[in-house]
Amino acid sequence: MKAGTVLVVDDEPAIHRFMTPALTANGYEPLRADTGSEALALVANRRPDAVILDLGLPDMDGKEVIRRLREWSAVPILILSARDREVEKIEALDLGADDFINKPFGMGELMARLRAALRHRMQEKGETPVLRLGTVEVDIPRHRVTRAGEEVKLTPKEFDLLAFLVRHGGKVLTHRQILREVWGPAHEHDTQYLRVYVGQLRAKIEDDPASPALIVTEPGVGYRMGG
Repeated sequence: MKAGTVLVVDDEPAIHRFMTPALTANGYEPLRADTGSEALALVANRRPDAVILDLGLPDMDGKEVIRRLREWSAVPILILSARDREVEKIEALDLGADDFINKPFGMGELMARLRAALRHRMQEKGETPVLRLGTVEVDIPRHRVTRAGEEVKLTPKEFDLLAFLVRHGGKVLTHRQILREVWGPAHEHDTQYLRVYVGQLRAKIEDDPASPALIVTEPGVGYRMGG
């Protein structure tokens, strides 16, 4: 049984030669596109479960592909690119990409991030009211958080931040996305404010706040909920 259909969008033949058997071995049905136009048409016609997208395409920038897809599709998009500038990552994520992986990459990490993106999309569809990450359980309707069965006392804003991160578990969220959704558009650039709250949350839910496993920092970009 296939784990899902994955569209790989890249104009490098070597990437497809590498990715096609790897995806197949992991239970996915691979689809191929060499240009942005082909990608848009395939998403519309084949409805893949996820898209792995290079930013450097021959006919249009990969960010334009994200922008057009997000006008009508919620398919998980993982950026796979040699562009490692933080501004590129932030722009792609703000446009609606779910994750960003730099070339060269490890197949194990790519498959793990692909599974996380697919889990996140399934959670969104089901809107699970109680979400679990390791020993931490977040009960959204009751505004209640427990860790190893013990209740964790959070302020209302700490809970809002944790709930937003958990709802998007596995997805890289930029500082601006988090600040806009949790505190409002007026606070989009208050990154130091966000760091303080993340530090407070880590102190309450992480086994080792100095080496966090749940709220993972994506340097210069934002955070990702692990676990």
